[in-house]
Amino acid sequence: MGFLVLVLEVVVLAVFVVAALVVLARDGAERGWLSPLSGDGTQGAFAVSAVLGAVSVAVLSYLGFDAIASFAEEVTGGSARIARALLFCLALAGVLFLAQTYLVALLEPVSSARLAAEPGRQGSAFYDTVDASVGTWLHDLVAVSKAIGAAFAALAGQAAAARLLFAMGRDRRLPRVLSRTSAGVPRVALLCAAVVTLVAAVWAARRDDGMDQLVSVVDIGALTAFTLLHASVVGWFVVKRRGGAVSWWRHLLAPVLGAAITVAVIVAASGTAQVVGAVWLAAGLVVLVVQERRGTSAPPAADRPARPRSGR
Repeated sequence: MGFLVLVLEVVVLAVFVVAALVVLARDGAERGWLSPLSGDGTQGAFAVSAVLGAVSVAVLSYLGFDAIASFAEEVTGGSARIARALLFCLALAGVLFLAQTYLVALLEPVSSARLAAEPGRQGSAFYDTVDASVGTWLHDLVAVSKAIGAAFAALAGQAAAARLLFAMGRDRRLPRVLSRTSAGVPRVALLCAAVVTLVAAVWAARRDDGMDQLVSVVDIGALTAFTLLHASVVGWFVVKRRGGAVSWWRHLLAPVLGAAITVAVIVAASGTAQVVGAVWLAAGLVVLVVQERRGTSAPPAADRPARPRSGR
């Protein structure tokens, strides 16, 4: 079902691209062809700080590719296949996101200055532009596609989150009850992930700015995790030399540059998100230090519970 929904979303995206190209060929662009990359001139000169601020919000559009890594134990072919799948999904998401954003920016009749002055218009800007330039039919089609796609994306996210909780519970980084399985399915971890998601969804739905707050918190958590992931690459391959021969590009320069970018985006994020991210990071570090002092380690392979089976 997830694959069928993905096919439908790709079809809708193709319809939008074709319709946008037809409108551009017939009526021309509302602004310069390079303005989506450099700005329309109504908000002053191009600024790196503005780009970083936008990235802190747009990063949510790229989250999800990393969930593939949580199913590494259920994939044949080893870590190399997981790595290729991660890079492929990230590149594909980037190309699709860039294409649709570039096209809708060319069709956007409202200036950047006006959008900045009226924040309420920003959330629906994409749909308003499609409605005005192409037609209500495409607006409704895109909206339905997004609504259905989000539901199935949430199911995939639940599975990935549960798989991560299961692995951390098995390695005694979280309560071991999370590693319990039933017929090969980590039911406890799945239910915990579902409860947390439900609470967050209800909390966000009851606030006027709930979506903005939720996006900021999710994004800052992902950016913090990615920063630590870059640091772990340097620590594993360069400091501890546990990965064989050191590649100074792959194991040092690339992760350092990646961490620099994510840190810059975190600095440009909202204050609320920064506070939440700092508190969450501090709590994790405290738990890690306590576990290290107690000598908590992963159980031997023979004592580990059976890994969960992927659904088909």
